Amino acid sequence: MQFGIMFFASAEQTKDNDRYLLLKKAAQFADQHNFCCVWTPERHFHDFGGIFPNPSVMSAALAMITENIQLRAGSLVSPLHNAIRIAEEWAVVDNLSGGRVAISFGSGWNIDDFVFFPDRYSTRQAVMYEQINTIKNLWSGKPLSQINPVGKEISIRLAPLPVQKDLPVWITSSGNTETFKKAGAIGANVLTHLLGQDIVSVSEKIAAYRESREKHGHDPSTGIVSLMLHTYLDSDMARVRAEVRTPFREYLRSAVSLEKESASGGGVISGGRKISPEEIEKNHMEEMLDLAFERYFRTASLMGTPSSCSEFVNRLESIGVDEIACLIDFGIPTEKVLDGLTHLAVLQEQCSTGRAAAAANESLQEFTASF
Repeated sequence: MQFGIMFFASAEQTKDNDRYLLLKKAAQFADQHNFCCVWTPERHFHDFGGIFPNPSVMSAALAMITENIQLRAGSLVSPLHNAIRIAEEWAVVDNLSGGRVAISFGSGWNIDDFVFFPDRYSTRQAVMYEQINTIKNLWSGKPLSQINPVGKEISIRLAPLPVQKDLPVWITSSGNTETFKKAGAIGANVLTHLLGQDIVSVSEKIAAYRESREKHGHDPSTGIVSLMLHTYLDSDMARVRAEVRTPFREYLRSAVSLEKESASGGGVISGGRKISPEEIEKNHMEEMLDLAFERYFRTASLMGTPSSCSEFVNRLESIGVDEIACLIDFGIPTEKVLDGLTHLAVLQEQCSTGRAAAAANESLQEFTASF
């Protein structure tokens, strides 16, 4: 299992004078401790995630202070942008980083975000896949025909050309099986989470993804499934619970506020579902947050100790998850989050050692069987 770190802070929980202090320090830690990637999201006009309006800008900054780790958008809401500009921006970051960028594309769901391109909201999924094709073609150096202001057809090429020959592409899915299948069909990787999903349903969707890859001529074993989990580790389980409960509940409250805002605007919430925009009674809200916290803490996060989380990681690996995107910025003070990363590095090392031991044992068994 590979481990990366992910960011999606609620601005109202960001206490540091430097809003991006944790981003910078955690990325440098991950870069120095063999983590695979750092994910930065795209969110607009709301406290929940709103300090990350442009992942290419964030990745450009991180390119200057890291050397090894892959810099990923998680997710880039491409229908809010011109596809040519996406290709240009990320080609620059690829050069700045020495060829370390990757993008997980999302179609978007918050209707208010589409003030950039209001006409694209109803066709956002189709627009996203068209844009991915355009970006990949530009990335590879192919020309693109466009019409200039006087109606003349011109041919443009990407400049600067990126370092990587091919752009690593993920598709973000909130749980729609068809999105998993479509990602497999185009040979992309998948980024998903456990919001509104459980291990059993994710396992079934991963199987559908692998089948779709094979059906469309892609090696089913090479596609990467990345799973986002809220993450905080320490050496004592009781201390972890005490540390995460209040900030995580407030983080969820901020997320609910964003989804109610989208519903009030006449759109869907994450995952494409519709809800009533009516206010939730205070006592019901607190009960809902309590239940949500217990669910995440017990069955859908990496909140605990390295030893308590290792079994969960093994289970995820057994259903076909390749990477965990560890979301670390949900309201815990920066210094404690950074301390927690040392325990996450221990978990990563334990999982890596376990894989190596299992592979060695398998090789030994094969060698013994040959006599």
